Amino acid sequence: MYRKRTAITTALALGTVLFWVAADRQDAIGQSGQVPIFEYDPTFPKPMPENWAIGPIGGLAVDRQEHLFVVQRPAGLLANERFSGANAKPPKADCCIPAPPVLEFDQSGKLVNSWGGPGAGYDWPQTEHGVFVDHKDIVWLAGSGAKDAQLLKFTRQGKFLQQFGKPGMSGGSADTKNLGSPANLAVDPVTNEVYVADGYGNHRVIVLDGDTFAFKRMWGAYGNRPDDAALGPYNPDAPPAQQFRLPHNISISRDGFVYVADRPNNRIQVFRKDGTYVKEAFISRRTLLAGAASGFALSPDPQQRFLYMIDGANHHVWILNRDTLQVVARFGQQGLFGGSLNIPHAIAIDSRGNLYVGENFDARRFQRFLYKGLGTPSAGTIPPTTIVR
Repeated sequence: MYRKRTAITTALALGTVLFWVAADRQDAIGQSGQVPIFEYDPTFPKPMPENWAIGPIGGLAVDRQEHLFVVQRPAGLLANERFSGANAKPPKADCCIPAPPVLEFDQSGKLVNSWGGPGAGYDWPQTEHGVFVDHKDIVWLAGSGAKDAQLLKFTRQGKFLQQFGKPGMSGGSADTKNLGSPANLAVDPVTNEVYVADGYGNHRVIVLDGDTFAFKRMWGAYGNRPDDAALGPYNPDAPPAQQFRLPHNISISRDGFVYVADRPNNRIQVFRKDGTYVKEAFISRRTLLAGAASGFALSPDPQQRFLYMIDGANHHVWILNRDTLQVVARFGQQGLFGGSLNIPHAIAIDSRGNLYVGENFDARRFQRFLYKGLGTPSAGTIPPTTIVR
């Protein structure tokens, strides 16, 4: 009874502080004056094998069956977190065995499948990062390690299908045969093209045919030709950089726009599918560290009215009006307790509007925030974080 009461109390308490909204931003919210409301779900996920150890979360994706795919990094576990299994001989304790890199959960939070790691016929990434499950139920994986230059395709059960690129073979942002430590990807169900935020080594978006891997097109910031020249440290007072510093995430809207999170530049840039630049917005522009624009998900309503952006430096989820790219709300604060955020690194959304957030470094967890509908914002203030160009 005590545990149940505590969970409910925690969820209700968090529900009262999930967003802060400026009273003078009703134009950004819309005529209804309402914003999405979320509540932390302490029941997700269900317990996993008790002798597993989970590393930092690289990526998240939700498939057509509303299952959550989690990509975690076993190599990120410290030596004192590997007490048993292949890396500890003889075993020192029943705990802890590094969990498989790919974990699949159903809507109840139950683990239904797990797989991944080195195998025959493909090159597993040095550092697991992006994951995407496409309209054919193919699971795409990207790695951000220094030598990672490949994309991998698997069935949802973990059977290897296809590989693009070879580790250690990256030729920079002009290379059409290899990637350069890619961060994330999205597959367009209309054209079956894969859009890659090719970001930790290269500085571009590259588009490939989803079946043949034939090169289609590429672009840098503002639709410029990609350039690998060093940009130097980010300076919030300098003119906007004309190239990406690190395109960390990418999404495609139903109405045909491509959204790119340029993390260290604290901005979102919007393009047409052919690479034509449309506009950009700066979020928390004075943020340094690794940057604020970590990644995003689009709301599942027919108009996709909202864009949810994770901010790994400030430990927030920003809620933007997708049309204007203006911030209308936010939730999250730094912490390791349930419902808080500690370096959010990955985000996904299901058809019900529930958000899933995966965290890096200390937290090494993934949480669900239940969509509770639109609500009227409470009075409050929010710092001027959005500049739209």
